[in-house]
This record gives sequence, C-alpha cells and structure tokens, in this order.
Amino acid sequence: MPETTHFPRYLILGGAMISGVLLALAVHMLGARYGLDLGGLWRSDTHEFMPAGAAIAWWLIATVGFSGGYFTANLMHSAVSGQIPPRMRYFLVVLGVLILAGAGQAAAAPSAISTVSAVLAGLAALCLGAVMAFCGAYFALRAG
Repeated sequence: MPETTHFPRYLILGGAMISGVLLALAVHMLGARYGLDLGGLWRSDTHEFMPAGAAIAWWLIATVGFSGGYFTANLMHSAVSGQIPPRMRYFLVVLGVLILAGAGQAAAAPSAISTVSAVLAGLAALCLGAVMAFCGAYFALRAG
C-alpha cells in the first residue's frame, strides 16, 4: 500500500484562497454585466436605502468566495492523497478556465457605471472574496 502524501497546510490554504478570490472576482464581473453590481452602493441618484442588486451581489460574492475556498481546499486535500480520478481533475480545471474566461470577456466590455464606482466595487469584491475564501479554506482544513 503506497504512503499517503500530504501537502503542507499553508500551501493548501494559499491555493484555496487564490481560487476562492478568483471565483469571487469572476462572479463580481459577471454579475456587474447583468446589473448586480456593488457600485450601486455609491450611487446618489437612487432614493432607496440600498439597491437590491447591490445586496444580492454582496451575498453572491461572499457565498462564492466561501464555497470556492472550502471546496478547493477539500479537492486539493483529496487530490494529493489520490482520491480524485484524473478525468475529474481535468474537468475541474477546464471548468475553472471557462468561468475565468467568461469573466474576462465580461470585464472587457464597456461599463455603464463610473470609473471610481467600478474601482471601489472591485476593491470591495476583492476584499470580501479574500476574507470569505480564507474562512472557507480554514474551515475545510480544520474539519479535514
């Protein structure tokens, strides 16, 4: 029976955080394309307390960041011990590349919101995705 190889926990944590942040930013870019942008928080032309699109975007980015970090940490831990078949690994890599390519295409299109608002929304999505990806990866490593 071959020995089980283990990655250092910090390597799995770092990889899972990067994956969670990239997925959260991809969801932010795709959501902004469909009107779910955090930039609605800084608009002064609406008379609502907080636009519903901004609230939905906030929760969507947080959920994707957390679950991306959690599932990536679990997958990295399982892949090292040889529990994931190679075809499944290839499928997950292709799926991640397609999601990030779609987000890049959405980000390249002209935006309807101002530049300052878009930069602030991007930084907020980056910070939120990083915190939630760290929490998801930490909980996955703690449970595993």
